Amino acid sequence: MTYVVTEACIKCKYTDCVEVCPVDCFYEGDNMLVIHPDECIDCGVCEPECPADAIKPDTEPGLEKWLALNARFAAVWPNISDKKAPPADAEEFQGAEEKFDKFFSEAPGLGS
Repeated sequence: MTYVVTEACIKCKYTDCVEVCPVDCFYEGDNMLVIHPDECIDCGVCEPECPADAIKPDTEPGLEKWLALNARFAAVWPNISDKKAPPADAEEFQGAEEKFDKFFSEAPGLGS
């Protein structure tokens, strides 16, 4: 098992999860984070820290797409291990629907 970051992170990109991760398995895109599935130790400390409820265990049904996306972009985006301020408009996008189709960016973030 591993944890994955889902659509709820897009345009919110809170980094509270990054701060508590004991193995630094988060990677930063332009407008979301992902978890490297081979680095995640399944501890689960990140899941309750996410204000957007974007982190889920990969054992939940229907998360295959998100597991693949996390693996793909963790391989190319920079590692992030420090908490950063969320985007100024993060609260506006929290709970929004269809964020992947409307806003997902393959561009990397800055990392730590």
